[in-house]
Amino acid sequence: MATGGNAIRGTRVGAGPMGEQDHGYHADRVAVSYWDALGNETVRYFAADIPAEEIPDTIDSPHSGLPAGRDKQHPPELAKAEPYKTHLAYVKERRTEDEAQQLLDDALRQLRERRGQ
Repeated sequence: MATGGNAIRGTRVGAGPMGEQDHGYHADRVAVSYWDALGNETVRYFAADIPAEEIPDTIDSPHSGLPAGRDKQHPPELAKAEPYKTHLAYVKERRTEDEAQQLLDDALRQLRERRGQ
């Protein structure tokens, strides 16, 4: 005989006397709309008794992953993408030759001190 799970035979998962009142759906709620830069609207619900300053001004939009604000006319702007840089471009702007030589000399000096030479 094949059985599965640890439920009592003859019952369903989630079956029982619980209704909306046990889940908190009867609480007074306030709907707040948020818009992202692409025009997607997201509605979030907050308890009616929390202060207005505790409701966030921006959230992350689940539609696009972009920040979304409460002002429909002026939503948060799209992030500016920086052009791709190669590793060599980062290395070139990071250090001058004198700084690099000084770093190398300091590292070699510290290694020699640790070895006792």
